[in-house]
Amino acid sequence: MRLLVVLLVFFAVVAKADPHSFSNSDIVSHPHLQLDLTADFDKKQLSGFVELDLEWHLPEARELVLDSRDLTVQRVMGRTAEGQWQALSHQFGKKQADHGQALIIGCPEQYNKVRVYYHTSPNASGLQWLSAEQTSEKTQPFMFSQSQSIHARSWIPLQDTPERRLTFSARIHTPKTLLAVMGADNSANLERDGDYQFEMPQPIPAYLIALAVGDLHFKAMSERTGVYAERAWLDKAVAEFGDTEQMMQVAGRMYGDYAWGRYDILVLPASFPFGGMENPRLSFITPTVIAGDKSLVSLIAHELAHSWSGNLVTNASWHELWLNEGFTNYVENRIMAAVYGEERALLERQLAVQELQAELPDLAPADTRLVTDYSGRDPDEAFTQVPYVKGMLLLQFLEQRFGREKFDAFLKHYFANFAFQSMTTERFLRYLRQTLLQDPDTVSFGEVLEWLNQPGLASTFVAPQSDAFAQVDRQASQWQQSDDLSKLQTTDWSIHQWLHFINQLSASVRPDQLAALDQTFGLSQSQNAEIASAWFAQAISRNYQSALPHIKTFLLQVGRRKFVVPLYQQLASMPGGQAMATQIYQQAKAGYHPLTQVAVERVLKR
Repeated sequence: MRLLVVLLVFFAVVAKADPHSFSNSDIVSHPHLQLDLTADFDKKQLSGFVELDLEWHLPEARELVLDSRDLTVQRVMGRTAEGQWQALSHQFGKKQADHGQALIIGCPEQYNKVRVYYHTSPNASGLQWLSAEQTSEKTQPFMFSQSQSIHARSWIPLQDTPERRLTFSARIHTPKTLLAVMGADNSANLERDGDYQFEMPQPIPAYLIALAVGDLHFKAMSERTGVYAERAWLDKAVAEFGDTEQMMQVAGRMYGDYAWGRYDILVLPASFPFGGMENPRLSFITPTVIAGDKSLVSLIAHELAHSWSGNLVTNASWHELWLNEGFTNYVENRIMAAVYGEERALLERQLAVQELQAELPDLAPADTRLVTDYSGRDPDEAFTQVPYVKGMLLLQFLEQRFGREKFDAFLKHYFANFAFQSMTTERFLRYLRQTLLQDPDTVSFGEVLEWLNQPGLASTFVAPQSDAFAQVDRQASQWQQSDDLSKLQTTDWSIHQWLHFINQLSASVRPDQLAALDQTFGLSQSQNAEIASAWFAQAISRNYQSALPHIKTFLLQVGRRKFVVPLYQQLASMPGGQAMATQIYQQAKAGYHPLTQVAVERVLKR
């Protein structure tokens, strides 16, 4: 009982405030904002103003504190109750490397609106500006945002915390040859005229505000789904993601109606640092998942699943990222099972567990708990496999114990009950005890707490097992013992079986055996980014020199952090590899997103 009290006190302390925000949102908040910004590709900056509708929570409060990072503020204005605009004083707080600085605005009275005129830095952490040469078409420049976790403050001064939600409207000015899109209602922008307007009527956390500008074109996939992309990717993406409507229907039946109107997909340049970003109404997606065979579309299922878990019910702080990503990984896997079959979902689940188990030894024990205190740290460090996969495994444990039908009903009610709200682990536990945990013989509260708070995997963890992977393991063993590649019957192997084979290659595999694999199956030339990156990792670890030119080409073309950061880390660890890794990075750096640059530079410094 004492342990339970201590744990709940910990949850309550974590949930009280967001240590990654300077804002005083408990005193004054902005439930709506309006943007009016111009995209200047020559200066690599957004300039204009943000207008914040204010809601004051204490009658004596006379100060508004916002989050900012590397912003230049020209002036701040406040609108009185009579509709008059007055100049306000402002100052910046002390700058912190990972968090930016507070923008402190003095308010002689409680204004109902405050307007901040500003421009961004060319090095804003949440924006990437690409030259025409860095795009697929190589004719027009491109710009896109990435606001998660705390990078919205680098292009909008606002209360950058998932504790608070807001609606927004926006007017974006661009060169007339380019199209602007946002994670919002894009329907008002029927003509490419350089003047675009957007509305987001549903309240979202700040990290889901998203903007992109480029030579974009649109093609519908269904009445409520479609793709924005450069022409080089448009038809390929429509063919690859054509099952999106079916995914939406499946998820809606299981977890409640889709709440966001449309679901469109924006295919970004290959420099995008993540697989996808779940911006409501318009998911931002890397082109590295366009494999030509729908083998990697679990990423689309993942970003769509965020429409329920993360976007609809949101973690209140980055300490509790599992409430976003663990739920989303679980929903993603259920969508994949419904659309593509239970066997494929099992293979993908097992691969995810392998990734988690490979990463756990490299993490501090405290960082392998589902609820981890990231105070004083960059919240981007929270994005390990722990919240994603361990969080999913907790939910699968509950599903196995209670049965799928009962657990589906629980989740559907959970999403409906807490829609458009921020969630803490403590609040989730209360709800869980009130609903599912009525019978301690099915699942005890202690078993749930072990999943949440003990390092590593819980004692109730049961590893997923696939016969398809077992067959691959047998063939791999026979090949390695005999050096006879005919033992590998790969004709019917799925991408998932290939990934399992590559990831599980024995440490005793020799470089000449790698060369034989490469010559026979062309792994170094694979157009599937997942296969290529897994193969390159094995090649580096076994000093397979013939793969190095292909690794360099890959690192110069792809900026997805999941792929490039581990490869740089491995290259730098090779004898004499530090110089090679640094040389490649200097060539590739200009094409990497600022978030990728930071991650790679941390690796190279170590």
